Amino acid sequence: MPLEPYLWLHVNRNTQKSVRELLLKCFGILKHPERAFLSIIKHRDSPENNPDTPFEFTPDNLKRIDAIINNYPEGHKSAAVMAVLDLAQRQHGWLPISAMNRVAEVLDMPPMRVYEVATFYTMYNRKPVGKYHIQVCTTTPCMLRDSDSILEAIKKKLGIKVGETTSDKLFTLTEVECLGACVNAPMVQINDNYYEDLTPKDIEDIIDDLKLCKVPKPGPRSGRFSCEPAGGLTSLTEPPKGPGFGVRDDL
Repeated sequence: MPLEPYLWLHVNRNTQKSVRELLLKCFGILKHPERAFLSIIKHRDSPENNPDTPFEFTPDNLKRIDAIINNYPEGHKSAAVMAVLDLAQRQHGWLPISAMNRVAEVLDMPPMRVYEVATFYTMYNRKPVGKYHIQVCTTTPCMLRDSDSILEAIKKKLGIKVGETTSDKLFTLTEVECLGACVNAPMVQINDNYYEDLTPKDIEDIIDDLKLCKVPKPGPRSGRFSCEPAGGLTSLTEPPKGPGFGVRDDL
């Protein structure tokens, strides 16, 4: 038997080890395996996540799926995969592989194509999460605005670490990459809502409200509107002019 495949396997393993060590040394990105990209593409059958895990769309959601599919040209049902995966997650709370298989059936897609989408986008939860999924951005803009203090306040308040869920299944804490609200840093996403311009006390108050099943108003906690400057507007201070303003009459 030729030795080339075995030699390549040996070299490949050594290369993988070297790359991991280099990344850890230079960037520390593997200190948090729950954030590493390799951790989101694996699947191993477990008692709670296997092809036999019970899942079926509700009658109402099947109607919603039909409405979603009708937004796309005939013969292109697969274009609805992201929306239907989101619907499955909203119904079940997370996406077991049985839910992905059901999505594949509904959209007449090979299951692997659905897996590819579900493992690419981190917004799809492939493990159970709490009722309130707290996602803390800790990338550069938020870090410079002291997102570490927000993360530590949450850990202390809930008594859990990153990647864990509270014993009452109310809260899951996740550390994530940029959520696109850098001008309002530091910020967190809780389920569908953004909470911005946070202080440690702000996030503690938000958690207290959620424990009482009160959903706090999303947006900045600093009092400013949206992402307006903290010192107030210096331009665009008037309502926009109507259509045709400034256009020549002969055009």
